[in-house]
Amino acid sequence: MDSLQTDISHLSAPETMLRIHSVESFGSVDGPGIRFVIFLKGCAMRCQYCHNPDTWDRAGGNLRSVDEVLAQALRYQSYWGEKGGITVSGGEALLQIRSLTELFRKAKALGISTCLDTSAQPFSRDTTNFSAFEELMNYTDLILLDIKHIDNNAHKQLTGWKNENILDCARYLSDIKKPVWIRHVLVPGINDDDDSLHKLRNFLDSLGNIERVEVLPYHDLGVYKWEQLGLPYALSEVKPPTEENILHARKILTE
Repeated sequence: MDSLQTDISHLSAPETMLRIHSVESFGSVDGPGIRFVIFLKGCAMRCQYCHNPDTWDRAGGNLRSVDEVLAQALRYQSYWGEKGGITVSGGEALLQIRSLTELFRKAKALGISTCLDTSAQPFSRDTTNFSAFEELMNYTDLILLDIKHIDNNAHKQLTGWKNENILDCARYLSDIKKPVWIRHVLVPGINDDDDSLHKLRNFLDSLGNIERVEVLPYHDLGVYKWEQLGLPYALSEVKPPTEENILHARKILTE
Protein backbone atom coordinates (compact mmCIF):
# COMPACT_ATOMS: atom_id res chain seq x y z
CA MET A 1 0.00 0.00 0.00
CA ASP A 2 2.88 2.40 0.82
CA SER A 3 4.35 1.96 -2.65
CA LEU A 4 0.99 2.61 -4.29
CA GLN A 5 0.52 5.78 -2.27
CA THR A 6 3.98 6.89 -3.32
CA ASP A 7 3.16 6.20 -6.96
CA ILE A 8 0.17 8.55 -6.90
CA SER A 9 1.59 11.21 -4.59
CA HIS A 10 2.81 13.35 -7.50
CA LEU A 11 -0.82 13.82 -8.55
CA SER A 12 -1.78 15.49 -5.28
CA ALA A 13 -3.48 18.79 -4.75
CA PRO A 14 -4.48 19.57 -1.13
CA GLU A 15 -5.73 16.33 0.41
CA THR A 16 -9.48 15.74 0.19
CA MET A 17 -11.58 13.23 2.06
CA LEU A 18 -14.42 10.90 1.10
CA ARG A 19 -17.10 9.80 3.54
CA ILE A 20 -17.67 6.17 2.52
CA HIS A 21 -20.48 3.79 3.32
CA SER A 22 -18.86 0.69 1.79
CA VAL A 23 -16.86 -0.61 -1.17
CA GLU A 24 -17.23 -3.56 -3.52
CA SER A 25 -14.01 -4.99 -4.93
CA PHE A 26 -15.41 -6.95 -7.88
CA GLY A 27 -18.53 -5.13 -9.03
CA SER A 28 -20.02 -6.51 -12.23
CA VAL A 29 -23.28 -4.53 -12.56
CA ASP A 30 -22.20 -0.91 -12.05
CA GLY A 31 -20.67 -0.06 -15.38
CA PRO A 32 -18.67 -1.97 -17.99
CA GLY A 33 -16.35 -4.79 -17.01
CA ILE A 34 -15.21 -5.57 -13.48
CA ARG A 35 -15.16 -2.46 -11.31
CA PHE A 36 -14.11 -1.25 -7.90
CA VAL A 37 -17.33 0.33 -6.61
CA ILE A 38 -17.31 3.00 -3.92
CA PHE A 39 -20.60 3.75 -2.16
CA LEU A 40 -20.58 7.22 -0.59
CA LYS A 41 -22.64 8.45 2.35
CA GLY A 42 -25.41 11.01 2.04
CA CYS A 43 -28.56 11.37 -0.02
CA ALA A 44 -31.35 13.97 0.05
CA MET A 45 -33.84 11.82 -1.83
CA ARG A 46 -36.10 9.46 0.07
CA CYS A 47 -37.03 6.87 -2.54
CA GLN A 48 -39.79 4.65 -1.22
CA TYR A 49 -38.04 1.53 -2.51
CA CYS A 50 -34.49 2.46 -1.49
CA HIS A 51 -32.55 -0.66 -0.50
CA ASN A 52 -29.82 1.35 1.24
CA PRO A 53 -31.56 3.85 3.56
CA ASP A 54 -28.50 3.53 5.80
CA THR A 55 -26.64 5.68 3.24
CA TRP A 56 -28.99 8.69 3.61
CA ASP A 57 -27.31 10.26 6.62
CA ARG A 58 -24.32 12.35 5.56
CA ALA A 59 -22.64 11.75 8.92
CA GLY A 60 -20.92 8.59 10.04
CA GLY A 61 -19.41 6.15 7.62
CA ASN A 62 -15.70 5.76 7.04
CA LEU A 63 -13.80 9.00 6.41
CA ARG A 64 -10.87 8.25 4.10
CA SER A 65 -8.52 10.29 1.94
CA VAL A 66 -8.76 10.19 -1.84
CA ASP A 67 -5.22 8.80 -2.03
CA GLU A 68 -6.07 5.99 0.38
CA VAL A 69 -9.19 5.00 -1.57
CA LEU A 70 -7.37 5.10 -4.89
CA ALA A 71 -4.54 3.00 -3.51
CA GLN A 72 -7.06 0.38 -2.35
CA ALA A 73 -8.72 0.34 -5.77
CA LEU A 74 -5.40 -0.14 -7.54
CA ARG A 75 -4.86 -3.43 -5.73
CA TYR A 76 -7.56 -4.90 -7.97
CA GLN A 77 -6.51 -3.27 -11.24
CA SER A 78 -5.25 -6.55 -12.71
CA TYR A 79 -8.84 -7.88 -12.69
CA TRP A 80 -10.38 -4.97 -14.56
CA GLY A 81 -9.26 -5.85 -18.07
CA GLU A 82 -9.82 -3.33 -20.85
CA LYS A 83 -13.32 -2.23 -19.82
CA GLY A 84 -13.23 -2.17 -16.01
CA GLY A 85 -12.25 0.58 -13.61
CA ILE A 86 -13.74 2.61 -10.77
CA THR A 87 -17.42 3.41 -10.20
CA VAL A 88 -18.60 5.83 -7.51
CA SER A 89 -22.18 5.44 -6.31
CA GLY A 90 -24.12 6.28 -3.17
CA GLY A 91 -26.14 7.46 -1.50
CA GLU A 92 -25.75 10.39 -3.86
CA ALA A 93 -22.14 10.83 -4.91
CA LEU A 94 -22.64 14.41 -6.14
CA LEU A 95 -23.05 15.57 -2.55
CA GLN A 96 -19.29 15.01 -2.21
CA ILE A 97 -18.44 16.52 -5.58
CA ARG A 98 -15.13 18.17 -4.60
CA SER A 99 -13.57 14.97 -3.29
CA LEU A 100 -15.20 12.93 -6.05
CA THR A 101 -13.65 15.19 -8.67
CA GLU A 102 -10.24 14.83 -7.05
CA LEU A 103 -10.57 11.03 -7.05
CA PHE A 104 -11.56 10.94 -10.72
CA ARG A 105 -8.84 13.43 -11.66
CA LYS A 106 -6.18 11.22 -10.14
CA ALA A 107 -7.73 8.07 -11.60
CA LYS A 108 -7.77 9.53 -15.13
CA ALA A 109 -4.12 10.58 -14.74
CA LEU A 110 -3.39 6.89 -14.21
CA GLY A 111 -5.45 5.84 -17.23
CA ILE A 112 -8.31 4.37 -15.14
CA SER A 113 -11.88 4.28 -16.45
CA THR A 114 -14.22 6.37 -14.29
CA CYS A 115 -17.96 5.88 -13.93
CA LEU A 116 -20.47 7.86 -11.85
CA ASP A 117 -23.77 6.36 -10.67
CA THR A 118 -26.11 9.24 -9.80
CA SER A 119 -29.73 10.32 -9.54
CA ALA A 120 -28.59 13.89 -10.31
CA GLN A 121 -30.73 15.33 -7.51
CA PRO A 122 -28.08 17.97 -6.57
CA PHE A 123 -27.64 19.11 -10.21
CA SER A 124 -28.15 22.82 -10.77
CA ARG A 125 -27.11 25.37 -13.37
CA ASP A 126 -26.39 28.06 -10.81
CA THR A 127 -22.84 29.34 -11.21
CA THR A 128 -21.06 27.61 -8.32
CA ASN A 129 -22.70 24.20 -8.57
CA PHE A 130 -22.60 24.12 -12.36
CA SER A 131 -18.91 24.98 -12.51
CA ALA A 132 -18.16 22.14 -10.09
CA PHE A 133 -20.20 19.72 -12.19
CA GLU A 134 -18.49 20.83 -15.40
CA GLU A 135 -15.11 20.19 -13.77
CA LEU A 136 -16.20 16.71 -12.67
CA MET A 137 -17.32 15.87 -16.21
CA ASN A 138 -13.77 16.51 -17.43
CA TYR A 139 -12.69 13.36 -15.59
CA THR A 140 -15.83 11.20 -15.94
CA ASP A 141 -16.04 8.62 -18.72
CA LEU A 142 -19.55 7.29 -18.17
CA ILE A 143 -22.69 8.28 -16.24
CA LEU A 144 -25.18 5.77 -14.88
CA LEU A 145 -28.21 8.06 -14.58
CA ASP A 146 -31.13 6.88 -12.46
CA ILE A 147 -34.50 8.18 -13.62
CA LYS A 148 -37.09 7.15 -11.06
CA HIS A 149 -40.23 8.45 -12.77
CA ILE A 150 -40.78 10.63 -15.82
CA ASP A 151 -43.79 12.42 -14.31
CA ASN A 152 -42.82 15.34 -12.10
CA ASN A 153 -45.54 14.97 -9.46
CA ALA A 154 -45.27 11.18 -9.35
CA HIS A 155 -41.50 11.54 -8.98
CA LYS A 156 -41.98 13.78 -5.96
CA GLN A 157 -44.40 11.32 -4.38
CA LEU A 158 -41.98 8.45 -4.98
CA THR A 159 -38.76 10.21 -3.92
CA GLY A 160 -39.64 13.40 -2.07
CA TRP A 161 -38.22 15.56 -4.87
CA LYS A 162 -39.42 16.81 -8.23
CA ASN A 163 -37.49 15.84 -11.34
CA GLU A 164 -37.07 19.04 -13.42
CA ASN A 165 -33.38 19.44 -12.58
CA ILE A 166 -32.76 15.71 -13.06
CA LEU A 167 -34.16 15.81 -16.59
CA ASP A 168 -32.22 19.03 -17.16
CA CYS A 169 -29.06 17.17 -16.17
CA ALA A 170 -29.89 14.49 -18.75
CA ARG A 171 -30.26 17.19 -21.41
CA TYR A 172 -26.96 18.78 -20.43
CA LEU A 173 -25.17 15.44 -20.61
CA SER A 174 -26.64 14.99 -24.08
CA ASP A 175 -25.45 18.46 -25.10
CA ILE A 176 -21.87 17.67 -24.09
CA LYS A 177 -22.14 14.18 -25.59
CA LYS A 178 -21.25 12.44 -22.32
CA PRO A 179 -22.01 8.68 -22.60
CA VAL A 180 -24.95 7.70 -20.39
CA TRP A 181 -26.57 4.47 -19.31
CA ILE A 182 -30.11 5.02 -18.05
CA ARG A 183 -31.26 3.03 -15.04
CA HIS A 184 -34.97 2.72 -14.34
CA VAL A 185 -36.27 0.72 -11.38
CA LEU A 186 -39.60 -0.83 -12.43
CA VAL A 187 -42.09 -0.58 -9.55
CA PRO A 188 -45.50 -2.24 -10.08
CA GLY A 189 -48.39 0.19 -9.71
CA ILE A 190 -46.10 3.22 -9.65
CA ASN A 191 -44.10 3.56 -12.87
CA ASP A 192 -44.83 0.41 -14.87
CA ASP A 193 -47.91 1.67 -16.75
CA ASP A 194 -47.63 2.05 -20.51
CA ASP A 195 -48.24 5.81 -20.43
CA SER A 196 -45.30 6.44 -18.10
CA LEU A 197 -43.03 4.06 -19.99
CA HIS A 198 -43.83 5.62 -23.37
CA LYS A 199 -43.30 9.14 -21.98
CA LEU A 200 -39.93 8.05 -20.63
CA ARG A 201 -39.04 6.49 -23.98
CA ASN A 202 -40.01 9.71 -25.80
CA PHE A 203 -37.77 11.71 -23.49
CA LEU A 204 -34.85 9.34 -23.99
CA ASP A 205 -35.35 9.51 -27.75
CA SER A 206 -34.85 13.28 -27.54
CA LEU A 207 -31.33 12.72 -26.22
CA GLY A 208 -28.33 11.85 -28.35
CA ASN A 209 -26.01 10.15 -25.87
CA ILE A 210 -27.87 7.15 -24.43
CA GLU A 211 -25.80 4.00 -24.88
CA ARG A 212 -27.94 1.63 -22.81
CA VAL A 213 -31.24 1.49 -20.92
CA GLU A 214 -31.37 -0.86 -17.94
CA VAL A 215 -34.75 -1.88 -16.53
CA LEU A 216 -34.13 -2.98 -12.96
CA PRO A 217 -36.97 -4.90 -11.28
CA TYR A 218 -38.12 -3.59 -7.91
CA HIS A 219 -37.25 -5.84 -4.98
CA ASP A 220 -37.81 -5.68 -1.25
CA LEU A 221 -34.47 -7.11 -0.10
CA GLY A 222 -33.63 -3.94 1.79
CA VAL A 223 -36.79 -3.82 3.90
CA TYR A 224 -34.92 -5.16 6.93
CA LYS A 225 -32.75 -2.02 6.90
CA TRP A 226 -35.85 0.17 7.14
CA GLU A 227 -36.98 -1.91 10.08
CA GLN A 228 -33.57 -1.63 11.77
CA LEU A 229 -33.67 2.15 11.36
CA GLY A 230 -37.25 2.33 12.68
CA LEU A 231 -38.55 3.72 9.37
CA PRO A 232 -42.00 2.88 7.94
CA TYR A 233 -41.79 1.10 4.59
CA ALA A 234 -44.50 2.50 2.31
CA LEU A 235 -44.31 -0.23 -0.34
CA SER A 236 -44.85 -3.21 1.94
CA GLU A 237 -47.78 -4.39 -0.20
CA VAL A 238 -45.91 -4.07 -3.51
CA LYS A 239 -44.63 -7.28 -5.08
CA PRO A 240 -41.70 -7.50 -7.51
CA PRO A 241 -42.74 -7.25 -11.17
CA THR A 242 -43.35 -10.43 -13.10
CA GLU A 243 -40.96 -11.52 -15.82
CA GLU A 244 -43.67 -10.66 -18.35
CA ASN A 245 -43.92 -7.10 -17.00
CA ILE A 246 -40.16 -6.69 -17.05
CA LEU A 247 -39.91 -7.86 -20.65
CA HIS A 248 -42.80 -5.57 -21.63
CA ALA A 249 -41.09 -2.55 -20.09
CA ARG A 250 -37.78 -3.43 -21.73
CA LYS A 251 -39.52 -3.71 -25.08
CA ILE A 252 -40.96 -0.22 -24.76
CA LEU A 253 -37.78 1.39 -23.46
CA THR A 254 -35.12 -0.37 -25.51
CA GLU A 255 -36.41 -1.67 -28.82
